[in-house]
Amino acid sequence: MPPEPDDLKRLGERIDEAKRQRREQTASPPTPFGIALRFGTEMIAALAVGGGLGWGIDWALGHWAGVQSRPWGMVVFVVLGAAAGIRNVMRAATEINASQASKEK
Repeated sequence: MPPEPDDLKRLGERIDEAKRQRREQTASPPTPFGIALRFGTEMIAALAVGGGLGWGIDWALGHWAGVQSRPWGMVVFVVLGAAAGIRNVMRAATEINASQASKEK
Protein backbone atom coordinates (compact mmCIF):
# COMPACT_ATOMS: atom_id res chain seq x y z
CA MET A 1 0.00 0.00 0.00
CA PRO A 2 1.31 3.48 -0.83
CA PRO A 3 1.58 5.92 2.07
CA GLU A 4 -1.15 8.50 2.51
CA PRO A 5 -0.34 12.15 1.65
CA ASP A 6 -1.13 13.24 5.21
CA ASP A 7 1.31 10.68 6.60
CA LEU A 8 4.05 11.95 4.28
CA LYS A 9 3.34 15.54 5.25
CA ARG A 10 3.56 14.73 8.98
CA LEU A 11 6.77 12.78 8.39
CA GLY A 12 8.26 15.74 6.51
CA GLU A 13 7.33 18.10 9.33
CA ARG A 14 8.91 15.80 11.91
CA ILE A 15 12.11 15.56 9.85
CA ASP A 16 12.28 19.36 9.47
CA GLU A 17 11.77 19.82 13.21
CA ALA A 18 14.50 17.29 14.02
CA LYS A 19 16.91 19.02 11.62
CA ARG A 20 16.16 22.41 13.16
CA GLN A 21 16.75 21.09 16.68
CA ARG A 22 20.00 19.45 15.66
CA ARG A 23 21.23 22.67 14.03
CA GLU A 24 20.46 24.60 17.21
CA GLN A 25 22.32 22.05 19.34
CA THR A 26 25.46 21.83 17.21
CA ALA A 27 25.80 25.51 16.26
CA SER A 28 28.24 27.16 18.61
CA PRO A 29 29.37 30.76 18.39
CA PRO A 30 32.75 31.29 16.76
CA THR A 31 35.66 31.71 19.12
CA PRO A 32 37.97 34.73 18.89
CA PHE A 33 40.72 32.44 17.60
CA GLY A 34 38.39 31.07 14.90
CA ILE A 35 37.42 34.57 13.82
CA ALA A 36 41.06 35.68 13.65
CA LEU A 37 41.97 32.56 11.69
CA ARG A 38 39.18 33.21 9.19
CA PHE A 39 40.16 36.85 8.73
CA GLY A 40 43.83 35.93 8.30
CA THR A 41 42.99 33.21 5.81
CA GLU A 42 40.83 35.61 3.79
CA MET A 43 43.66 38.17 3.58
CA ILE A 44 46.45 35.70 2.84
CA ALA A 45 44.43 33.93 0.14
CA ALA A 46 43.55 37.19 -1.61
CA LEU A 47 47.14 38.43 -1.48
CA ALA A 48 48.48 35.10 -2.74
CA VAL A 49 46.04 35.02 -5.65
CA GLY A 50 46.79 38.65 -6.53
CA GLY A 51 50.54 38.13 -6.30
CA GLY A 52 50.36 34.92 -8.32
CA LEU A 53 48.29 36.53 -11.06
CA GLY A 54 50.64 39.51 -11.21
CA TRP A 55 53.72 37.31 -11.37
CA GLY A 56 52.09 35.16 -14.06
CA ILE A 57 51.18 38.18 -16.16
CA ASP A 58 54.70 39.61 -15.83
CA TRP A 59 56.20 36.26 -16.76
CA ALA A 60 53.84 35.73 -19.72
CA LEU A 61 54.44 39.21 -21.11
CA GLY A 62 58.21 38.78 -20.80
CA HIS A 63 58.25 35.23 -22.15
CA TRP A 64 55.84 35.44 -25.08
CA ALA A 65 55.46 39.12 -25.95
CA GLY A 66 58.99 40.26 -25.14
CA VAL A 67 57.63 43.11 -23.01
CA GLN A 68 59.49 43.74 -19.78
CA SER A 69 56.66 44.72 -17.43
CA ARG A 70 58.33 43.55 -14.23
CA PRO A 71 57.39 44.36 -11.46
CA TRP A 72 54.35 46.39 -12.50
CA GLY A 73 51.97 43.50 -13.03
CA MET A 74 52.79 42.06 -9.65
CA VAL A 75 52.53 45.42 -7.88
CA VAL A 76 49.14 46.18 -9.42
CA PHE A 77 47.70 42.74 -8.68
CA VAL A 78 49.02 42.61 -5.11
CA VAL A 79 47.26 45.93 -4.47
CA LEU A 80 44.08 44.55 -6.06
CA GLY A 81 44.46 41.38 -3.98
CA ALA A 82 44.83 43.45 -0.81
CA ALA A 83 41.66 45.37 -1.69
CA ALA A 84 39.81 42.12 -2.33
CA GLY A 85 41.11 40.68 0.95
CA ILE A 86 39.94 43.71 2.92
CA ARG A 87 36.54 43.49 1.24
CA ASN A 88 36.29 39.78 2.10
CA VAL A 89 37.23 40.43 5.74
CA MET A 90 34.61 43.16 5.98
CA ARG A 91 32.01 40.83 4.47
CA ALA A 92 32.97 38.05 6.90
CA ALA A 93 32.77 40.45 9.86
CA THR A 94 29.31 41.57 8.77
CA GLU A 95 28.21 37.94 8.44
CA ILE A 96 29.54 37.03 11.90
CA ASN A 97 27.91 40.09 13.49
CA ALA A 98 24.58 39.30 11.83
CA SER A 99 24.66 35.68 12.98
CA GLN A 100 25.52 36.73 16.55
CA ALA A 101 22.73 39.33 16.58
CA SER A 102 20.18 36.80 15.36
CA LYS A 103 21.22 34.29 18.05
CA GLU A 104 20.90 36.89 20.82
CA LYS A 105 17.27 37.62 19.95
